[in-house]
Amino acid sequence: QVQLVESGGGLVQTGGSLRLSCAASGSIVNIVAMNWYRQAPGKQRELVVGIGVGGSTNFADSVKGRFTISRDNAKNTMYLQMNSLKPEDTAVYYCNVIGRTAYNKPAGDYWGQGTQVTVSS
Repeated sequence: QVQLVESGGGLVQTGGSLRLSCAASGSIVNIVAMNWYRQAPGKQRELVVGIGVGGSTNFADSVKGRFTISRDNAKNTMYLQMNSLKPEDTAVYYCNVIGRTAYNKPAGDYWGQGTQVTVSS
């Protein structure tokens, strides 16, 4: 069974930085994609950044130039570095991994529990 646990959220002032972590437990032998999503109150969940096979990334226009995604394979951890934060970045942030626990199984869609990021003006 795969579990994702986010951490690193909190309260920060406008212009500040936070780094979110997403630690994966369990065994994923084949990662199809890794993504960070966020959901603000009253809004739909939106993709913040995705990284696909081959390492290609897709950032939401609203975070380009401010957020970066990285991973530490040895620690089975994915990171979201968020700089120059704005009040409109306030949301619950979720990590998402699409991958296979065995090569002969279909890819599963795994989600963390979310971590709150609040940016004060």
